[in-house]
Amino acid sequence: MNAEEHTEQHTGQQSRKILIVSAHPEPRSLTASLASFAAAELRRAGHEVRTSDLYAMKWKATVDADDFPAFERRGPDGRLDVMAASTGPLTPDVVAEQRKLLWADAVIFQFPLWWFSAPAIVKGWFDRVLTNGFGYDSGGGPRYGDGTLAGRRAMIAVSLGADARSFSARGIHGPLADMLFPLQHGVLFYTGMEVLEPFPVWEAAGLDAAGYAAVTAAYGERLRTLFTDEPIPFRALRGGDYTRSLELRPDVEAPGTSGFALHVRSRGRKDGD
Repeated sequence: MNAEEHTEQHTGQQSRKILIVSAHPEPRSLTASLASFAAAELRRAGHEVRTSDLYAMKWKATVDADDFPAFERRGPDGRLDVMAASTGPLTPDVVAEQRKLLWADAVIFQFPLWWFSAPAIVKGWFDRVLTNGFGYDSGGGPRYGDGTLAGRRAMIAVSLGADARSFSARGIHGPLADMLFPLQHGVLFYTGMEVLEPFPVWEAAGLDAAGYAAVTAAYGERLRTLFTDEPIPFRALRGGDYTRSLELRPDVEAPGTSGFALHVRSRGRKDGD
């Protein structure tokens, strides 16, 4: 019996490869602690884990001409075309992250919610890593369910200062699903990944020892079902629900559906139903 067979017999599941991308400037933060917990739990289950701690890496968050070694400003009117330049050679830090993504079967993004979004350094990771030809195809290639990173799973684990009620349909902040829609649908699903329901940590600033224990217990359960949970049923572009102009066809949604929820199928229904 080889090591992989032993792992599968012991854990009851196939060994997988997971990338954890985390972002918090304080190495003793809740975000850092939960990222370490996730890595340890996944390794304990027999999986391989790689990490990208963006602040510890001093990740460069802005896209500029320095990201494209072959780019030259030919003459005073030379302009940087990011889409075109990103199909050429890239810097070693970007190439390393792209290789991690290609290696991974699943990606976990661990960060706090800052000003109703991910920290800027996370956005910078998306901007620099998901380049033309890697994260998307500017020539009109597959997207929204059939993108270049299809076959991978993704989950956002996010800590929030408020409680769940304030992020509900009637909460002052609005639904968490709406808050995360640009990342979950517009980035992860666009590039082809299957997106799992997020793992929120509510009232993170006031979390005591008992609260932390409850959070890690719940997080551990989510990690154990990382490859068996049903993904969010976003409507695939190829599924027949959209017109050539990328507009949702009339009457495919349940009565009363509106907003971002229009682009999520009812559970158990297939695209085109």
